[in-house]
Amino acid sequence: MILPVTAYGHPILRKSAEEIDENYPELKKFISDMFETMYATDGVGLAAPQVNKSIRLFIVDGTPFADKMPDMVDFKKVFINPYILEVSGKEEAMDEGCLSIPNVREDVVRKSEIVIEYYNEDWELKEETFIGFPARVIQHEYDHLEGILFTDKISSLRKTLIRRKLTDISKGNVKADYRMIFPSQKKFKK
Repeated sequence: MILPVTAYGHPILRKSAEEIDENYPELKKFISDMFETMYATDGVGLAAPQVNKSIRLFIVDGTPFADKMPDMVDFKKVFINPYILEVSGKEEAMDEGCLSIPNVREDVVRKSEIVIEYYNEDWELKEETFIGFPARVIQHEYDHLEGILFTDKISSLRKTLIRRKLTDISKGNVKADYRMIFPSQKKFKK
C-alpha cells in the first residue's frame, strides 16, 4: 500500500524517533509499504517519520541509479534502530531534495564516509562503512530519525530565500504527485 508522505511543518518530522523491537506490529508489511511508497514517489530513501511513524527505521534503494553510479549497485537495504558511529572523509556539497519538502532542492554539505550500526530486516546486527553517494543518502535518511531536515543544513541566506516555499508546503499549497499529510489539515490530500 502506498502511504501518504508527511509534509514540512508536520510535528512528527521534528521528533527523535523511538527504537523498536522484533515484535513491532506488522513490521514486514510496514517495510513493504515503505518500499512501495518510495518507488511510487521516485525516492532513493524513505524514513518512517516521513510516513507518519516516529520509529527508528529507514529504507534505501539506489539500484535504479547503478548504471550512472557504480557505488549504488546492490544498495537496497533496511536500517532498523540505526546509529551512526563515525562520520569522516572530506566535506562535499551536493544538491539534495526530500519527499517531505517537494519542489525544493538545495546544496547540502556532508562528509563522504560513515560507519553505521543497525539491524537489518532479519534482525541481524550489522556494522558497515559507506562511502560517497550511499553515505550521503544514509545521512539524509538518518537525519529524519533525529528530527533534522536537509533545510536545517543550508545557509541562513538560503533559508531566508526559500522561507515562503516552506510556508506554502506546510499550509498545503504545493503540488506533489503523491498523497501528503499537511500539518494544517486533518486529512491527507493529493
